[in-house]
Amino acid sequence: MNLLLLIGAPLLTAVAVLLSRNREQVKWISLAGSVVQLAVAFVLLFAYTGERAAGNTAQMLFEQHHVLFASLNINFHFGVDGISVAMVLLTSFVLIAGVLVSWNIEKMTKEFYFLLILLALGAYGFFISLDLFILFFFLEISVIPKYLLIGIWGSGKKEYSANKLALMLMGGSALILVGMLGLYFTAGHSFDIMALSQKNIPTNVQYIIFPLLFVGFGVFTALFPLHTWVPDGHSSAPTAGSMFLAGISMKLGGYGCLRVATYLLPEGAKEYAQIIIVLSAIAILYGAFATMMQKDLKYINAYSSVSHVGFSLLGIGMLTQTAITGALMQMVSHGLMTALFFAVIGMIYDRTHTRMVNEMGGLMKVMPFITTVLFIVGLCSLGLPGLSGFVAEMTVFMGSWQRDDLFHRIATIAAAMSIVVTAVYILRAIGNTAMGPLKNAGYLQLKDAAWNEKLAAVILVAGILAIGIAPGWLNDLLRPAAEEIMNKIGGK
Repeated sequence: MNLLLLIGAPLLTAVAVLLSRNREQVKWISLAGSVVQLAVAFVLLFAYTGERAAGNTAQMLFEQHHVLFASLNINFHFGVDGISVAMVLLTSFVLIAGVLVSWNIEKMTKEFYFLLILLALGAYGFFISLDLFILFFFLEISVIPKYLLIGIWGSGKKEYSANKLALMLMGGSALILVGMLGLYFTAGHSFDIMALSQKNIPTNVQYIIFPLLFVGFGVFTALFPLHTWVPDGHSSAPTAGSMFLAGISMKLGGYGCLRVATYLLPEGAKEYAQIIIVLSAIAILYGAFATMMQKDLKYINAYSSVSHVGFSLLGIGMLTQTAITGALMQMVSHGLMTALFFAVIGMIYDRTHTRMVNEMGGLMKVMPFITTVLFIVGLCSLGLPGLSGFVAEMTVFMGSWQRDDLFHRIATIAAAMSIVVTAVYILRAIGNTAMGPLKNAGYLQLKDAAWNEKLAAVILVAGILAIGIAPGWLNDLLRPAAEEIMNKIGGK
């Protein structure tokens, strides 16, 4: 399997979009390109599982080295393990859904789709990079498209939201860059993740570099209290932009916290683990209670995302294999779930021209497909068994409960309490939106989902059900990589 296909496919799609002559060509080229990327992701999944089944026990598979700057020891070093494969698959799902729900974009259609595909390119490159410099490069590729998508195609306080998002993410990037350079100069002038993992980095150095890297990546994944860009960014972004921000971009941060900070600096991770757990528990509860106060559907999902990504950081902070596996499952589950939630909110807003819950009601009568999907994603968010949210959160709880001291037990119980709060705000929001009498007579003329919206929803629901009903495949994919990280933490 040649991993350059994951870079080449979106790159060629983006170029083809720029060369297209009209709006229809742009849409169909983007859709065809996203289908190809989804196919490549599945080929990667089957190739990876086939290699593992054949007995290949190498930590990273399909590795490729291409020298970029020999004097600085910077290389295009690509490779994947189970975590990378899962994240690549998630990105391809969200991309094709984002392309489909944006089918009716009329303003600067070519530029919109180009930026959307550029976001996917950055995510693919980030997840397969094994060189810190190249990983950082692909991380930065995704910041400017987010800024432009919100600033040009957004709504509400879009200029303020775009500036806030860009400034906060660039602040996080600055911390990451300083941490990377610290690693580079203290570990033999190397950016190679696999080489760095074999280095014996002094403990006092880890105590300094770890918080720089973890907080830097934490900004991207809404680490409390550096989460404030999330509600504004999500609420102002266009539908596909919100799907990517919550579904993929926040996972870049979680992946970096685990792959770079925790894996390369295990002593630092152990030193700051309790702080991470406290901040994660606060984010989980704060996000849940803040969501209860919201009346705007986008703000509801945005604050809910702060709560849900807190479970991923909590799992990382617990430093047990089961908890880390659960954190990774939560990243994938939340990516699918929140992307679908924003897609449905966009469908509702396009028809009703409002996102305020108290202005809607009875939409089940006129939009049965859209509201049915709304129920499914809402139930996934509150952790209904049979859907991905239940599997991921329960795995985090089980892994957290393995730490049997009072501090870890209290943190686990506090996080679990958020489930009740989540049920309250989800059921209330969905009930007020879909059930009861129609509050506006004009809603009788509303149309249900079009073919492109139905296809986008079905793709994401399929992913949610694939994890919720048969989670074994994802657990088997992620567990060996989580075990490798735990071996590093345990000094093995």
